[in-house]
Amino acid sequence: MTSLHFELVSPERLLMSDDVDAVEIPGTEGDMGILPGHAPVLSTLRPGVVTVTRGGKAERIFVRGGFAEVNPQGLTVLAEVAIPIAELDATKIAQQISNAQDDVNDAKTDETRRRAQENLDHLKALEGALQASH
Repeated sequence: MTSLHFELVSPERLLMSDDVDAVEIPGTEGDMGILPGHAPVLSTLRPGVVTVTRGGKAERIFVRGGFAEVNPQGLTVLAEVAIPIAELDATKIAQQISNAQDDVNDAKTDETRRRAQENLDHLKALEGALQASH
């Protein structure tokens, strides 16, 4: 079976650079499954989970957003934030959600409220990804 070269990059680090069997990404227009030989495509990503399959095993990585490009060399995902699901701690996320909700409630300006709400939405998406993995 042929493989797909996959790279997942966030501003903090290169999370993965490997040949894989398949990758499922959360595109803004819907989830997309990418297999070897996929037609070239460029997509923006919504917050969600990238599922990487190799050797019959799936690895899940939460992404906050970003871009995905499929070209003849493979698939590259440039994520705003990327965190392997295995590294998430439900208790810490719940506390961060509580703190973020307080920030939204305490915001004095529309811009501060918008930023706080964006952070809260991100944390809730992260919590949802963690719950879906159990």
